Amino acid sequence: MLRAHAAAAVRAAEQPLLAAGRGPDLMRKAALGLAHGVAGVLRARGRGVYGARAVLLAGSGNNGGDALYAGAWLAARGTRTTALLAGARTHPEALAAFVQAGGRCLELGATTGAAGSDGDAVASFLAEAGLADVVVDGLLGTGGRGGLRGVVADVVAALDALAGPDRPAVVACDLPSGVDATTGEVHGPVLRADLTVTFGALKTGLLAAPGEQYCGAVTCIDLGISAFLGAPDVLRLERDDVAALLPRPGAADHKYTRGVAGIIAGSAQYPGAGLLAVAAASACGPGMVRYLGPDQVAAAVHVRNPEVVCSTGMPGDVRVQAWLAGPGIDGDGAAMARAAAAMAGGVPTVVDAAALALVRPAGGSGAEAGNSRLVLTPHAGELSALFRRHGLDLDRAAVEAAPLAAARRAADLFGATVLLKGATTVVASPGGPTYTQANGTPALATAGSGDTLAGILVALLAMGDATAVPKPGELARTAALAAALHGELARLRPGAPLSAGQLAGRIPQAWARLCQIKPV
Repeated sequence: MLRAHAAAAVRAAEQPLLAAGRGPDLMRKAALGLAHGVAGVLRARGRGVYGARAVLLAGSGNNGGDALYAGAWLAARGTRTTALLAGARTHPEALAAFVQAGGRCLELGATTGAAGSDGDAVASFLAEAGLADVVVDGLLGTGGRGGLRGVVADVVAALDALAGPDRPAVVACDLPSGVDATTGEVHGPVLRADLTVTFGALKTGLLAAPGEQYCGAVTCIDLGISAFLGAPDVLRLERDDVAALLPRPGAADHKYTRGVAGIIAGSAQYPGAGLLAVAAASACGPGMVRYLGPDQVAAAVHVRNPEVVCSTGMPGDVRVQAWLAGPGIDGDGAAMARAAAAMAGGVPTVVDAAALALVRPAGGSGAEAGNSRLVLTPHAGELSALFRRHGLDLDRAAVEAAPLAAARRAADLFGATVLLKGATTVVASPGGPTYTQANGTPALATAGSGDTLAGILVALLAMGDATAVPKPGELARTAALAAALHGELARLRPGAPLSAGQLAGRIPQAWARLCQIKPV
């Protein structure tokens, strides 16, 4: 499992080592790890270190120092290295090592603006960057605040505009400059990295959108601070975690002990949502799937999934271990009544799409207890609408700019677990753990994909611990598991066209691959 920490926690964890005089040792370890990362990127592109060309963006303080020490390592091994010194307080020892190894320096003055010597330095640097094999971004580190400004921002924008064969590989030092280490928010122009080499611990911003989308691959250099870090800010399930958490039936299980998933989805206007959710839930292998909805949707469900038990009653008429309510029930009064009854029924309930309109903030003890069993699954637009419905003016763009903060705010407001869908899906729970998952690909951004995710989630909830009161963090972990499995469906045939109707059929194969189950 990946564990990420806020910037302040990482800096605090470094303090005992810095107080013991180990600062130079930490910098050497970080710089060597960065240099090896650059060398690996060069090798991946068919270039050796000797004879390669590298340009460095070196800011003030330790981040620029790490970049310059790494540049010194490269220069000593035959890489033509050129550094643009963008800060007024360049790390003196690192700069001396860089120059001694044969690195070339271009320095910006203390004033902003691209006139005079600054303009000459920028022009020379960009000309060199156009011939470079790799750019090292060492401008802003964990302690950086806000985005780049002035001449440096212009340089980064010009570099990021390079495309095709003219674009060098980019390696970010600690994190891409302009990405907030704690929130993942992005400020100003950011040079999109192919590799981010971070130090000491993963930072939350590296595992949160939109910042994660600028990081490329991420590797972490161990600096020996893990004992001082404390509890993580964000968790992420890795492949082995997913394999361990996916439920497996035991020899004594039967259809009721394996979990019954109830689904309230689909309508005369949107029958497909019900079909997609039911197909996904059934493909996960619970003991039974019960469908409550219109006869015409039930008839279509029986054609595709004859094993599903369908009826037109209310949730109180049947017994399930978990409910899904909402996909495709827009404008259907009977379905909305069923959704409201399911949400108040005391078992874990996935609340999606139209049923999100039924959610109320956690108020008294009764409402709060009921909401604690809910898993809300909005996308950014739906979460914005939900916020506005309850007096919070947060538009879709604001949610997308800071999804981690938005999901946590929603979890606290509604007293429910919130799965906020996106390129990096966030799962937040009130007072509990936060997960982020980025298993998917852009192929999943298609109509009906969310209905499939909702079906997977209700099945996993039903197949889990069927206690009346979920254990703390259990709903969030299961929601993260569902997001991870859903994301893997797009990776079975990378790059191939994909529709939501194909997703349920891929679940057994993805499940088997994750659990390393060999075909018979």
